[in-house]
Amino acid sequence: MQDIEVFVEVVDAEGFTRAAQRLGMPTTTVSSKVARLEARLGVTLIQRTTRRLHVTAAGRSYYGHCVRALSEMAEAQGELAAAAGEPTGLLRITAPADLAKSVLPPIVERFLRTYPRASVELTVTNHVVDLVAEGIDLALRIGPLEDSSLTTRRFHSTQAGLWAAPAYLRRRGVPKTPADLPRHDLLRFSRLPETLALRANGDKALIDFRGRFATDDLDTLHTFVLRGAGIGLLPDFLGEQLAKTSAVTRVLPDYVSLKRTIYFVFPAQKFVPQTLRAFIRLAMDEEAAPAERAAIKADAPQAGRSKRA
Repeated sequence: MQDIEVFVEVVDAEGFTRAAQRLGMPTTTVSSKVARLEARLGVTLIQRTTRRLHVTAAGRSYYGHCVRALSEMAEAQGELAAAAGEPTGLLRITAPADLAKSVLPPIVERFLRTYPRASVELTVTNHVVDLVAEGIDLALRIGPLEDSSLTTRRFHSTQAGLWAAPAYLRRRGVPKTPADLPRHDLLRFSRLPETLALRANGDKALIDFRGRFATDDLDTLHTFVLRGAGIGLLPDFLGEQLAKTSAVTRVLPDYVSLKRTIYFVFPAQKFVPQTLRAFIRLAMDEEAAPAERAAIKADAPQAGRSKRA
């Protein structure tokens, strides 16, 4: 036990012997701890007599500070223990618009349902944010990533394909092969090279996306695709979500880009906050869930088929 805690117990017990009984240690040990504290401070805290104990004015003042400090330490330890059991407090996340709208919502919703004492603040930006300077706990970024002191965790791999609105395809025709694309309006994502390689079953096609429109924002790109402005290269997680409403159609569906990885990125730290760890763990579970459900479905007995081999 620390000398300060022993000193506080001596004052509370109004004696060394009683304090020693409460603490379960010899009286000589209690006395030596208080003496050592006085020597370190260079101040007499307790005047000892054969009949009673007298706390000096300096000792009374120091006792008040010690009680407050020990109380705050106990409260902090309690909060840390509670946080280790259940995530609490604010988790600040940043992500580009396309990931914020398509990938994050189901994860954030499940996180908030699972941990009612936690909250999330989402900053949506296509710019790379300085996580430490801005006080951000977690970022979603699409690789490849630049070398940095940040900690990264692979989350999800995705490919991109060509998508167009049905109205555009009715007006301009449906491309049958990559050789048909130069006759179409191609909408470019300006953060990618102007010429991209798309692959299909071992075949490789170089697609020139230089045209009359380009944007550095995938959310804006998919808006132009929806409006029938042309054919755009969209990541699967975005194109497939739009296709559910028949708003867009896959063009040359066999041709896809190389896979790119979505990463969780967060400041390097010795002790990762429980809220951050819980969010990443939940997100990884959510990512694995579709594959697990597919495996369960594949292993399940077929309707009308005997369970016996």
